[in-house]
Amino acid sequence: MQFPRIMHPRHLLSGAVLLAALSAALTAAPAPEQSAAESVKANAFFDRVFDAGVDRSPTAQGYLGIKKDHDKWDDYSEEHQLAEFVITVQQLAELKRTIRFDLLDEQTQMSYRLFVAQAEREIEAWKWRDHSYQFSQQGGAHTDAPAFLINFHPVDDVADARAYITRLRKLPAGFDQLIARAEAQAAKGILPPKFVFPMLIESCREIITGAPFAGVGDKKSALLEDFETKVGALKDVDAAAKAQLVTEASAALREAVLPAYAKLIAFFAAQEKVATDDDGVWKLPEGRDYYNFMLRSHTTTALSADEVHELGLREVARIHEGMTRIKEQVGFKGDLAAFLKFMRDDPQFAYPATDEGKAAYIKRANEMIATMTARLDEFFGVKPKAGLLVKTVEPFREKGSSAAFYEQPAPDGSRPGYYYINTLDMRALPIWEMETLAHHEAIPGHHMQIAIAQELANMPKFRKFGGYTAYAEGWGLYAEYFPKEFGFYQDPYQDFGRLSDELLRAVRLVVDTGIHARRWTRAQVMDYFRANTAASERELFSETNRYIVWPGQACSYKVGMLKILELRELAKQELGPRFDLRGYHDLVLKNGALPLNLLEENVRVWIARQKQ
Repeated sequence: MQFPRIMHPRHLLSGAVLLAALSAALTAAPAPEQSAAESVKANAFFDRVFDAGVDRSPTAQGYLGIKKDHDKWDDYSEEHQLAEFVITVQQLAELKRTIRFDLLDEQTQMSYRLFVAQAEREIEAWKWRDHSYQFSQQGGAHTDAPAFLINFHPVDDVADARAYITRLRKLPAGFDQLIARAEAQAAKGILPPKFVFPMLIESCREIITGAPFAGVGDKKSALLEDFETKVGALKDVDAAAKAQLVTEASAALREAVLPAYAKLIAFFAAQEKVATDDDGVWKLPEGRDYYNFMLRSHTTTALSADEVHELGLREVARIHEGMTRIKEQVGFKGDLAAFLKFMRDDPQFAYPATDEGKAAYIKRANEMIATMTARLDEFFGVKPKAGLLVKTVEPFREKGSSAAFYEQPAPDGSRPGYYYINTLDMRALPIWEMETLAHHEAIPGHHMQIAIAQELANMPKFRKFGGYTAYAEGWGLYAEYFPKEFGFYQDPYQDFGRLSDELLRAVRLVVDTGIHARRWTRAQVMDYFRANTAASERELFSETNRYIVWPGQACSYKVGMLKILELRELAKQELGPRFDLRGYHDLVLKNGALPLNLLEENVRVWIARQKQ
């Protein structure tokens, strides 16, 4: 199968620079004691900077399983954002002033270059700080805060429970900061499209429905249910003390959380009245330049919007050819459009929308993960230590969430990685998509890549926990693809699912650039989906809405996958019978997330060393 080649970022690596890097990596080096000392110094700097950043962010601490500021939220103010920007500028200057790049060992030189690239991107992003919407159906404190409490605020003792209650009490202050920033954005003409606001309001109402709020009979709200469950599991705490904690949490929910969400709902309703139906970021001040920045940031290439759009069209055509072959294999009579409709609409391809149907889906997903796990030694030398748990998406964020996603484990092993499945609409979770979805989100996809990165030894923390969308999502899509070469997807319908998910990523190249660079409407995007994919109405609705509020991100998947495949084929061609797939996969994963140009440099150095 022929895949297109992805060009080098023009601003990052010329051929001469690459040859120089290869030569330097393979020949002369500073004295070992000099290199070791300077590398220790540099890595101490990197970890000091990372730790200081975590120390300033209570939510980052929570994601990492640290309980230092367990009763606080981040500071979302403009003043704090400016302070963080100044710190980044100062840290970049300190690195360049105090660390000699030429003395560093090879891995630490990579860290140095990554740190510089990330800092320079953050500095460039300062200009666009107001262009990302504070609230959207894809995310924002209105859903992120309760999801954080439920998933990342453990209650191991009474102090943890009281910290949870304090966070409930402090929620209004954080919301007020974000409302102030959203108002400042609106004053500059930066406002989400009108369709976003009903979904924001609905999500907010979902969070404040159920006890101790009003509605749905005896059902508890998600936050109260979570708090009660965690407190109920405490050992060495008597029933009276537990009841008192629940009473205090209920009061915080009524007295702080309820009015905070009521204020948010009123704010969203007011913004909806002045919002427009223009969807792309072309409508924003300097919107074209902003989109180019986002495209460059997410893909880590210098591909233009036109180049991405044309790549997408070519990939859609190629994948359609593969689907046509499957159509013929299963004996379907009719053209590809009719086959796509059949795959989308026939009830045999969906579990029933019942508790039993949802449980059956989860059970089969676990079985597919187990099947792949049993064969991992064929494909990888390095494997994650962290566990993996399949979970359903919480009701309050079902409507805005994608069909499936992954959340990373705690570095200390206290929390596994989570493969989330959104069971709101079972027709949006077709049976034929199950295998490829499990490969992407769980194993050998995001769980392999993210958990392995966190567990890397002798690696600065910013690399263990950092990310590049093109690398991470490119790996996820590659993880869907390569099992086909080793006997997976024996069911032709599951193989159709693999192609369908790859097609989705190709379509994203077309429609993301269509929305933001070519002024396509939301309706045009949905029409393109219907004509070219087997996506359900629910899926095309949520996918379209996602691209509108998250410009450029959806383009990273296909660009990253194509680069990983391109480099694998280069290594196979150069090394012939000496090529080792396990070695290639370990190489891609053992350095943590990288921009695509540095990934390519690593692979070329690896090839040269294999030849020696």
